[in-house]
Amino acid sequence: MLTIGVDIGGTKVAAGVVDDQGQIVAHTLRPTAADRPDVVAQTVAEVVGELSAGRDVEAVGVGAAGFVDETRSIVRFAPNLAWREEPLQKKIAGLVGLPVVIENDANAMAWGETRFGAGRGQSHVVCLTLGTGIGGGLVFDGRLYRGRWGMGAELGHMQVVRDGRLCGCGNRGCWEQYASGNALVKAAREIAEVQPERARILLGLSGGTIEGEEVTEAARQGDTASLAAFAELAEWLGQGMADLAAILDPGCFIIGGGVSRAADLFIDRAREEFARRLTGREHRPLAEIRLAELGASAGVVGAADLARQR
Repeated sequence: MLTIGVDIGGTKVAAGVVDDQGQIVAHTLRPTAADRPDVVAQTVAEVVGELSAGRDVEAVGVGAAGFVDETRSIVRFAPNLAWREEPLQKKIAGLVGLPVVIENDANAMAWGETRFGAGRGQSHVVCLTLGTGIGGGLVFDGRLYRGRWGMGAELGHMQVVRDGRLCGCGNRGCWEQYASGNALVKAAREIAEVQPERARILLGLSGGTIEGEEVTEAARQGDTASLAAFAELAEWLGQGMADLAAILDPGCFIIGGGVSRAADLFIDRAREEFARRLTGREHRPLAEIRLAELGASAGVVGAADLARQR
């Protein structure tokens, strides 16, 4: 049985035809206009038409960054796209003539990794995507957890510092302000500004405009400011996972997203911090902390598989 998975981002639409073993048999990528919802829906319809031509496709799953309601049809709000109470399922289904399921993009990624990636064989999984912010997905007893209104697992918005850094969600002190790609860059910039002698390699690479790629490269070259920024990220990540373990007791954490490509610079320290902070650590098993395996295709694979189980 073939289904199509679609992953809608702020600037592009990625899509693939996926078989029931989680293998992508055809894929495509298109730019899209984040500020024009109708154009996004039309772009999805175009890629579905392209991919379904000559194939017996039975359904379409769409991963969308935002609050997807409990019926998996309406995007209530999306921070990086102009979706406000957007009836996305109805629009796309009307254009493609196939059954359509809408899912939060982090949920789709978590499902893909649990079914076909790093979470294979695990029944209780917390999936974290470290990028601009922190996305989250939860699989418990082998089922995706969405919450009462479909808006669960916004893990990056746990408030970990009272009156802390202002978050894009409007609150202060959210976890993603301390353990994400943006947090990494912010920490490196702050150190470089106050102690430029610790950031000579970083400043040399960046030419004064510090971004994530420069922080990673500088850290690998031994830049002490960049290494300190990664250490701070690791400590916050480990502490947050320990807090989640106290509540959810998963068997496995899966770390994905763009920042995970630099995992060699932080994952060991994050594991150590997790073990150190875990409640009752001497009297309970440690959850495994694994790196995601499916990369950028996880959302496509997960969305396609969820459409199969509609």
